Amino acid sequence: MSKNDCYERLNRQLKDLLAGERDFLPNAANTAALIYHGLPELNWAGFYLLRQGELVLGPFQGKPACTRIAPGRGVCGRAAKERRTVIVEDVHQFPGHIACDADSNAEIVVPLVDAGELIGLLDLDSPRRSRFDAEDRTGLEMIVETFLASTALSTI
Repeated sequence: MSKNDCYERLNRQLKDLLAGERDFLPNAANTAALIYHGLPELNWAGFYLLRQGELVLGPFQGKPACTRIAPGRGVCGRAAKERRTVIVEDVHQFPGHIACDADSNAEIVVPLVDAGELIGLLDLDSPRRSRFDAEDRTGLEMIVETFLASTALSTI
């Protein structure tokens, strides 16, 4: 199965999974679990939420993670600051990388933006360098779009 087909399948599953539920917490938890178990070569998948100017850990799958990330720090901080998806082929070469898990070697972070406001991030880590590419960006941005459309953001 191609990456594109995999993301299309995951997005259909996500729509079914979130149908009828609007609460942020269960939707984020189920989205993280679906991604973590549905994509190969991941060691972490989850959310960070913008709270009083810093990124705070939300629902995730994987090893324990950094609880708070200051604005502009690490890959998540850059994605939040620039409000764009950031792909890092080798996190050990990324200036200011925050090493929550020494087994992580590649990362992709997709901002959650609603009505022009940053509300959080979807963050995926992989033990394989160069794991993420433009197809992953497109697929994950589609999944984030489905997540945001299915979730009442007032429940955050």
